[in-house]
Amino acid sequence: MKRTLGFYLLLLLVGFYCLGPYGWQFLTSLKPDGQLTQLPPLFPERPTAIHYISLFREPTFLRVILNSALVASLTTVLSLLVGTLGAFGLAKLRVRYKAFILGFILSTAMFPPIATVSPLYVIIRALGLRDTWWALVLTYTVFSLPLSLWVLTNFFREIPDDILLAARLDGCGSFQTFYKILLPLAAPGLFTTLILVFIFSWNEFLYALTFTSTPASRTIPVAIALFPGIHELPWGDIAAASVVVTIPLVLLVIACQKRIVEGLTAGALKE
Repeated sequence: MKRTLGFYLLLLLVGFYCLGPYGWQFLTSLKPDGQLTQLPPLFPERPTAIHYISLFREPTFLRVILNSALVASLTTVLSLLVGTLGAFGLAKLRVRYKAFILGFILSTAMFPPIATVSPLYVIIRALGLRDTWWALVLTYTVFSLPLSLWVLTNFFREIPDDILLAARLDGCGSFQTFYKILLPLAAPGLFTTLILVFIFSWNEFLYALTFTSTPASRTIPVAIALFPGIHELPWGDIAAASVVVTIPLVLLVIACQKRIVEGLTAGALKE
């Protein structure tokens, strides 16, 4: 009984720690301007939706939400497309120096973003992609590929080779075996990778700030960072925007939570 109570108390503390910042932003977004810098009260005496109303009256805000959604979706599709094919080759095909190739790809993720942003900016500008979606999509795909390859290669390795041999005996070629057999069996890993890549692309700030300059291609993190004016900080609008842009990620994780749990726990138990 005591252990169960202690477990639930610990779970409550962890939940409060994780949800605390989001709850604070939500409360801030409901406070009128006169109470934003006052504490107490913790809870707004007269909750107001004025910050949400002013947010959606701004046409550029809806535009940056669309930009983020398209950039994150395209990045996720490209990363999964290239990552699944590469992981299949590294896990199941006869490829020389597999460990070296995978290690080399993973090494690209070891460079801090600030060290790569300058040369990437020069390349993006030379290609004429400055201030476009594709500048972000291509950059995010490159930097999310090591994670995709690492996760998916491990998942494909867990699939018994006997299944692939049986598919070949039935007349399936390598590509048919890949998309008819391996992809359905690796669905938990695909969903896990999808969530991780989408969240990375949705929240990335440095490259989006450097490669975009107008609302035509600007993403949500950059737009929120540019909310402050010369003489004021619109804390209420910033809090409301933070709440709004977090909702799609929460809904996506809730919708895919079963697959995510399967993906994160795959290989943890041995039969």
